[in-house]
Amino acid sequence: MKNPTPLQSLILLSLIALLAACTHDGPPAATTTLPQAQITTAPLPAYQRELSGSLLNVPSGADVELALLAVDQRGRPQALLGNIQLRGTGKPLAFHLPFNPDTFSKHSRIELHGRANQAGRLILRLPAQAITQAETQTLGQLRLAPAP
Repeated sequence: MKNPTPLQSLILLSLIALLAACTHDGPPAATTTLPQAQITTAPLPAYQRELSGSLLNVPSGADVELALLAVDQRGRPQALLGNIQLRGTGKPLAFHLPFNPDTFSKHSRIELHGRANQAGRLILRLPAQAITQAETQTLGQLRLAPAP
């Protein structure tokens, strides 16, 4: 089976986001778009946990999306558990991605995915990061790779 093209991946992720928005599985997955200066470390609601860290080599003005996804055995997205959108500053880009830990028990494999677009073109992607625990975690510095 051939690898999906970036356009096919984008369409699939968009469809999953749309499907996730149409379902109701307890508190909604968080979607946040904040300038870097407005990100705060406010206490999380009791039902949420978060992934945090920083993204390296994101150019200034690039639009970045991080998504926490449940994936099947073949790596295909099955459910969107949380996502955030950020704007690159040219410096390490801190992120805080909230999610509901109750959704982990419904899925066998959870991964963090990311991508960066500039001028409507995919320029970078985050290699899939396996997330094995439904707990608040600091992932450290994650480097985005050039998109194929």
